[in-house]
Amino acid sequence: MKKILIVDDEEGIQMLYREELEDEGYEIISAYTGEEGIRKFENESPDLVILDIQMPGMNGIETLRQMKKANPSLPVILSSAYNEYKQDLGAWASDEYVVKSPDINDLKEAVRKHLP
Repeated sequence: MKKILIVDDEEGIQMLYREELEDEGYEIISAYTGEEGIRKFENESPDLVILDIQMPGMNGIETLRQMKKANPSLPVILSSAYNEYKQDLGAWASDEYVVKSPDINDLKEAVRKHLP
């Protein structure tokens, strides 16, 4: 079973993504901060990471940099409520950029693309 790490400080997003992706057959690991996400990334070796950008403490771009430095081939999907972060140079290191929405079909499609 493929393992996905979700790093997002919003509990509602965590619950939505967990339910939908577990229904797709993935094992889900959760973290609510970038720092916690890095620890779980190191300890759990996920197959893919879904990462929020705006979080307290370490933001998603810095978290992305650290994860990609440790494992450049790890697929990382940035998930943000704000479309304008797509233009941020730091976001270009991600494999996908998905704008948060109650309809998570774009996210599920991105996950399937990177975890066939």
